[in-house]
Amino acid sequence: MKNRLVLLGPPASGKGTQAALLAATFGLPAASTGAMLRDEKSRGTVLGAEAARWTAKGGLVPDELALTIVWQWIDGRTRFVFDGFPRTLGQAQAFDVGLKERGLELDVVYLLELSNDTVRERMCTRLTCPGCGAVFNETFHAMSEGTPCPACGEALGRRQDDTREALDRRLSEYRAETLPVADHYEALGLLRKIDASPSRDALFHSLYEDLSETAREEVGS
Repeated sequence: MKNRLVLLGPPASGKGTQAALLAATFGLPAASTGAMLRDEKSRGTVLGAEAARWTAKGGLVPDELALTIVWQWIDGRTRFVFDGFPRTLGQAQAFDVGLKERGLELDVVYLLELSNDTVRERMCTRLTCPGCGAVFNETFHAMSEGTPCPACGEALGRRQDDTREALDRRLSEYRAETLPVADHYEALGLLRKIDASPSRDALFHSLYEDLSETAREEVGS
């Protein structure tokens, strides 16, 4: 069984949803730096305040801060699935070193592939919970703005940066910063590419089958 997984992909590729499904199915603790940062902010920690200063400017959290929060969460764990981390090549390289120091290694990195047109289509129908950060789709989940979040009850809405201009910027950042991470893990023989265009359940079936197949290969080797 694969115990340490990473999910990479562009916005709206389903990373968070699939991480939650993998966590529920295989008992893997799931995490994203976004969720960790929201938790730090809600608890009023020093790390949360520092992260808030960066996000208030509209910028990304520096690699060093992101890694500090990740290690704080990961230390003491041997199993996990990360959603959208590492985000940059610098994070990936530092993550590799830190895992090695802890006697751990990544088992597999999945790249959820989605065309730009499909990303834009999904983002236009995306709803986000301001309370817990859960993401839903108007079409897939039959929800609308103002619908109570199934997880925490807050009213769902659209993110202010879910505009065409903001999306184009995020896609550009993804190509410049995150695709090199995928290349890094492909060079290490850890990357597996998965088509993320099918439905949520079909995508999960692809991940489940791949994980099951690799587990069978390990047993037979």
